[in-house]
Amino acid sequence: MKKITNYLAKYLIYSLLLLSSCAVFSQEEPFSCDYNAYLFQFNDVYSIDLASGNSYLVASDITSGNINAAAYNPADGYIWGYLNAPSKTIVRIGKNFTTTSFYIAELPGSNQYVGDVSASGSYYLKGGGTTYYKIDLNPNSNKYTEYISTETLSKNISVHDWAFNANDGYLYTVEKGSNLLYRIDATTGTVTSLGIVPILSGLNYTYGAVYFDASGNFYVSANETGTIYIITNVQNYTGSNMINSNLFAFGPSSSSNDGARCPTAPVPQEDCTNGIDDDGDGLIDCDDPSCSGYASCPIIVAPVSGGNEGGLESNNRLADQINKRNFNRAKNNYQFDKSKAKRLVKSNKYALRNSNSSFILADFVPLTTINEDYVIETTPTDLLGITNATDVYSVDYMINNISVASILALKTENGVYEHTKYICDRLLGAELISVSTIEINDQSFIKSIIKNADGTTEFVLSLSAKEINNDTNFAIESHWNLDQYESNVTFYNFQIWSNSLDDLYKLGSEVVSLLDTQRPITSYNNSTPPTVFVRKGKYTNGKLELQVINSNGSNTVTFDAGIRTSETNSIQNVSSTINLAQNYITEIELNTGNLFDVGFRIGDGIATPDDLFMSDGPWGIDDSAPGTTVTNYTVSANNTIYDINEFPIERNVVLKATTNEYVAAYRAITPRFKAVDLSDYNSFKLSAKGTGTLDIRFVKSSIDSWENQFKTTIQLTNEMQDFAIPFKAFTSLTGEELLLNDIKTIVFTMVSENGTNETKEMNLQAVRFSKKVTKYYNESDLNDVSIYPNPMSSNATFNFVALNNEEVTLYIYNQLGKVVKEILFNAKYGPNEVLLEKENISSGIYFCKIVSQFNNYKSVKLVVK
Repeated sequence: MKKITNYLAKYLIYSLLLLSSCAVFSQEEPFSCDYNAYLFQFNDVYSIDLASGNSYLVASDITSGNINAAAYNPADGYIWGYLNAPSKTIVRIGKNFTTTSFYIAELPGSNQYVGDVSASGSYYLKGGGTTYYKIDLNPNSNKYTEYISTETLSKNISVHDWAFNANDGYLYTVEKGSNLLYRIDATTGTVTSLGIVPILSGLNYTYGAVYFDASGNFYVSANETGTIYIITNVQNYTGSNMINSNLFAFGPSSSSNDGARCPTAPVPQEDCTNGIDDDGDGLIDCDDPSCSGYASCPIIVAPVSGGNEGGLESNNRLADQINKRNFNRAKNNYQFDKSKAKRLVKSNKYALRNSNSSFILADFVPLTTINEDYVIETTPTDLLGITNATDVYSVDYMINNISVASILALKTENGVYEHTKYICDRLLGAELISVSTIEINDQSFIKSIIKNADGTTEFVLSLSAKEINNDTNFAIESHWNLDQYESNVTFYNFQIWSNSLDDLYKLGSEVVSLLDTQRPITSYNNSTPPTVFVRKGKYTNGKLELQVINSNGSNTVTFDAGIRTSETNSIQNVSSTINLAQNYITEIELNTGNLFDVGFRIGDGIATPDDLFMSDGPWGIDDSAPGTTVTNYTVSANNTIYDINEFPIERNVVLKATTNEYVAAYRAITPRFKAVDLSDYNSFKLSAKGTGTLDIRFVKSSIDSWENQFKTTIQLTNEMQDFAIPFKAFTSLTGEELLLNDIKTIVFTMVSENGTNETKEMNLQAVRFSKKVTKYYNESDLNDVSIYPNPMSSNATFNFVALNNEEVTLYIYNQLGKVVKEILFNAKYGPNEVLLEKENISSGIYFCKIVSQFNNYKSVKLVVK
């Protein structure tokens, strides 16, 4: 009787489910071999572009229970899955993400997290162990949605998803830990090992989502990192031939991950040699992760920037401060020598809670985590005092004497640290290849992949910890937007970057573990990554040029910006709407006008917005001499229309100071004080006025000594003059000729010549490099004066060279030293001619002298007929 009662109860439940199914059946539409891949995380559904790895949420909370063992059914065009609640229930999912549930009494109550559907409509479900279950999902069968049989695998394998290959009808999967590729005959349960997948060798990830395409390429996604790997044409492997595998894309991570995709739909592939974006992800040839190691594309392993170089600006306040920091490094010949850096040794107290409950930043730095050769301390102590950091510590991880990863740890006492790599670098030549998540302790952290201007790739993770519960616990926060962090609290900030996503995962996991050792972590507050973001951009001649990636198909985004037109001007706020028309990639040109820096946010009002900050190469002043007081420093936008063959140094500067030593203005060519190759240019031009001698110095990265940098001088007057200075006029104590292939900074210096207090002033405008060749005059040229014709009958022309725009006087003396003629002449920089008419000058011999306040010209003899 009890058995009958249980049966009736189950039947009633099934009948109710079936009735509810009929109510929504007419609303469901099949996917019909949709080319998208779908990723199921708990009861949310993401559409994932396998070519780029970008994903976006297409439906949330579509069922009351969590979905696993997701699979596309070629027989009816729907996606099916297994529900963890109610137990023993499978679910059919339509294109509009409405669902219909079916109770299968013969299924066990345990979670079935592995599943796929054959071409004939047989659903194969599996949990742990060797047992798997077959369910009929062929809509033409009279047993549609019914249990068929229980089967057994010939080998117990630790797998978390499998998929049918339409080319041969077999199931394929990759085992966690061993990274073995298996072929499975779903009918017999026979498991055949095809060998270790090379690209996965040594990894220990859970492969919770796998997919096929029409060619038999097998796509395997790692839960922890979100990396998507490709194993090509798996139907061709025998177990004895080499498996061809590679990176394919960098996608989202998940602690609960399952994938479904029509196996007969193609996936666009990148041709790594044709200079075309074949797969539509915006990445061409070697820039595409799927080209790693193919053709002439290098494997994605390269040096990363060191921790000593870290900590750059994410807002306008820091831009000025970092500028001064970098100038001081250049001025003091600062070079970080990794070969002399302190090496860290793992002690027996590593990863142990300190007995006195105190800790230092070094306690949170992983050692021997990524099998590095050694770790060196690279702490940039000069960040203290100019940022909101009160303590700083950084290390580089070295393999074969190359930095492969870095961690910058900072303590801040009034909110989170003000810089993140991904906010700044994209408008300075870098590209944000992708932004998604990485899974640490079942928590999703944002990871970004940056291609630097030098072509190297860095995988980046940021997180911050704060003490809570009377300093007995840590709470972790990780956000894309800095304004999402709690304000006015002490944070321990960690910026981690590596040339390997796997190493980034290991380092991030170990940092979290070390934090938990000192203060048990009791809460996480992490944000999701932006789904609309700027991949790359640049500022040119009053315009921002941006490439926007729109992974969730938004129609429009809002652009909110704060702009400064110069270093000394206040912020102007602007706002506009950008039309994306649901396109995945949009090239945008925004007219901002001349600017020094801009911080802006774009967002669709739904997902996390994207933040960026860009600063042009900044002007700064060096007033560090004790006897120097600046009385006026103004930087203003210039309206100069530059020639196409000119490299502009934007903005004009006015500097006035009293000094008994020196005062200087300097201009970094780039915001990072990085070297720029200007060897195609031939002269340096500017308009200037001021007081006396102005030293102009080019700072090259290849010259360590400040004294050996190339420099020249010009003479300023109270009238604005135009200068065109050939590079040959710049000399160095080394005696070498200037090659301007690595210039970082231009420095304009005025010196108190007598060591007494003097007022010095410079007004510099329209500074630029020019490809126009400017004649160079030797010192002998500058002193020489020539006359033609000589002897003179009716008139003669005096030729001389001036280095300044100034008024000079030509005196004609007779043999008794009496002035018989004087001519005032406005000389211009470069060659000049003064015409002398005979008029009433008697025949004879005369002596001629050009008098200048800046140059001592030689006297010349003139014969008058």
